[in-house]
Amino acid sequence: MNTVSEDAARGCTIRMFLVDGSAGGVVTLEIMNWSGHAVTAPRSKLPELLSRNELMRTGVYFLYGPQPESGDMTVYIGEGDNVGQRIRTHIRDEEKDFWEKVCVFTSKDLNLTKAHVRYLESRLIEITREAGRVIPANSQNPGAVKLPEADQSDMEDFIERIRLVLPVLGMNFLRFPHTEGGIGNTDEVIFELKSPNHPAPAAAIERDGEFIVLKGSPASARWSRNETRVSSYSRVHQALIEKGKIVIDTSGTALFTTDVSFSSPSAAAAVVRGRSASGPREWRVKGTRKSYADWQNEQLDIMAGISAEID
Repeated sequence: MNTVSEDAARGCTIRMFLVDGSAGGVVTLEIMNWSGHAVTAPRSKLPELLSRNELMRTGVYFLYGPQPESGDMTVYIGEGDNVGQRIRTHIRDEEKDFWEKVCVFTSKDLNLTKAHVRYLESRLIEITREAGRVIPANSQNPGAVKLPEADQSDMEDFIERIRLVLPVLGMNFLRFPHTEGGIGNTDEVIFELKSPNHPAPAAAIERDGEFIVLKGSPASARWSRNETRVSSYSRVHQALIEKGKIVIDTSGTALFTTDVSFSSPSAAAAVVRGRSASGPREWRVKGTRKSYADWQNEQLDIMAGISAEID
């Protein structure tokens, strides 16, 4: 099965409804001209979620939350003829006690069959593993069901829609990280940050909402002992070393062995520095003293000027 490609850059209309008037409650989501329907809720709102008609349909679901030992986010992906009944079986399952949020995808036209959702479950587990943002809690992948060619095409389109809307609902694990390849075009701004004990700066770019430190950039070989509290960034730093994305040579120099995507400039700066850091202040536009924050404010001023001219 070929890896799913990223969505082409195009606009779409998403309709979200806060069922109880709160973003922390049950939320439904639909896309214009799509038969799919999403509904999500925190675990605390599970009774309200399970009482909804959508939960009696055939569909797929995601149980999302942090592992208690490591704090790393993980997801369990499942399917069912009656997704509400399937989710109820997980409530007292100690092996799946990690989840804090549930998201369910069904079809408004009731055209999803058991074969369809088994196919979706298998492909979604596969894509989650390929994306590598979280490790699925599923012990194994049941394997894709053979579908007629037309049905398979429809389900791949359904998957693309799921991948499109999940980040809107706060779940980004189906999105493929930036693939190694460095600077994509000459218009991309390069940011630099000096790391301890290394003469060359780390280099990074911002793309598709992520801050990407480029392969070959130096990093801190160890986390600062001066930090008295445990930082989530220190765990990210250690995980990158354990995964071989940062390698420390015999001289004690640490380097990124691949491009690495971070959720923010501060997360990237912390790994490079080996301590908590203010990314917007510490990253600089290459060849200047201009900080990321100053550069970003300039972009906002430019966009405001363009908007004013249009008005």
